[in-house]
Amino acid sequence: MMNSTTKHLLHCALLITVIVICEVLSGGIKIDENSFTIVDPWTEYGQVATVLLYLLRFLTLLTLPQVLFNFFGLVFYNAFPEKVVLKGSPLLAPFICIRVVTRGDFPDLVKMNVLRNINTCLDTGLENFLIEVVTDKAVHLAQHRRIREIVVPKEYKTRTGALFKSRALQYCLEDTVNVLNDNDWIVHLDEETLLTENSVRGIINFVLDGKHPFGQGLITYANENVVNWLTTLADSFRVSDDMGKLRLQFKLFHKPLFSWKGSYVVTQVGAERSVSFDNGIDGSVAEDCFFAMRAFSQGYTFNFIEGEMYEKSPFTLLDLLQQRKRWLQGILLVVHSKMIPFKHKLLLGISVYSWVTMPLSTSNIIFAGLYPIPCPNLVDFVCAFIAAINIYMYVFGVLKSFSLYRFGLLKFLACVLGAVCTIPVNVVIENVAVIWGLVGKKHKFYVVQKDVRVLETV
Repeated sequence: MMNSTTKHLLHCALLITVIVICEVLSGGIKIDENSFTIVDPWTEYGQVATVLLYLLRFLTLLTLPQVLFNFFGLVFYNAFPEKVVLKGSPLLAPFICIRVVTRGDFPDLVKMNVLRNINTCLDTGLENFLIEVVTDKAVHLAQHRRIREIVVPKEYKTRTGALFKSRALQYCLEDTVNVLNDNDWIVHLDEETLLTENSVRGIINFVLDGKHPFGQGLITYANENVVNWLTTLADSFRVSDDMGKLRLQFKLFHKPLFSWKGSYVVTQVGAERSVSFDNGIDGSVAEDCFFAMRAFSQGYTFNFIEGEMYEKSPFTLLDLLQQRKRWLQGILLVVHSKMIPFKHKLLLGISVYSWVTMPLSTSNIIFAGLYPIPCPNLVDFVCAFIAAINIYMYVFGVLKSFSLYRFGLLKFLACVLGAVCTIPVNVVIENVAVIWGLVGKKHKFYVVQKDVRVLETV
């Protein structure tokens, strides 16, 4: 079996190979006279058409900041680290509250995962912990000294009128509800999120270190039974995003320059109460993003937590589309909020507008072939580099998520090829999500199907 260093070096070699192939095939690296575009677009297509073609080409560059973060994050840090080793005794760890927020629509799923997560914590040696389920509708959890169920009253309102998950999270911080001390820690999970012993060890190391009040780690989606192969392979990009951009921004800069996710969030209670989830309607659609930007603007620091957690990808393409639409709408509300200073949301703004303009930038796939235009060599190189990294993100996500020993060589290679083949489908879904998100209702929180057993009985 290869060690982690060998795996990382092979991954870097594969990444460089993909980049070189994309550069040569797309003309980013000129190898002969056929690589050069000799047409004069100003006389061939006219001034208006030429200006539009160049604008479309340069829109591609909006993704460059996050592409660079993904590249350096995947190269600078070992992409296949060994199992997390405890740096201190779990018995010395401060109190940890594992907080799950749910509407209560899937009570059986919540009950099952609560028990599984308790057992995972105990198997890791963690003793000083509590699992807290915050729900709009009672799920009737079993009475247990390590379980606390909080039902958010229907009449509860925050000071700014926060909604959805923000409202529930803020209710937990109210003096009459909160039972935690400021030096305690909260691990925020979605109702379908499963802890692993690796992630619990990573969390213990993070809270024992105590240098940063906020942290986050890797989530993978191809664990246990895969419900929908298409959406799971599409989510392989998110796995790479965690190991690249997310890891680099937290390990090197200790800042949420591009925000963070809403699950596998670890916070110190005092810092969380200071930042608050009471951020009005605009901070309620992508509450995780708004919270991170507010914490960033208040000077709090972040770090990456070693060890992965497990989740399921959306079960249907419609759920995937709805999920992406909500993220786009929520992040746009964050970027446009006057509560977040411009300098703290600059990279996030560039990132989300590269997403907003995706229908325009992806049109280059058609127009570059039909109406070629000469560009500076650097522009051609950078555009090909962006395409190469985005393609490799799907490949790496599979390498990181799927086990060669579990699936076997043929099925493993089929998953890699399948992830690449899902790119056109994912591009279509992302484009539809953008258009729908821009014209649709902004202040809506769509919850995807999460309990596979519900699907099995339909």
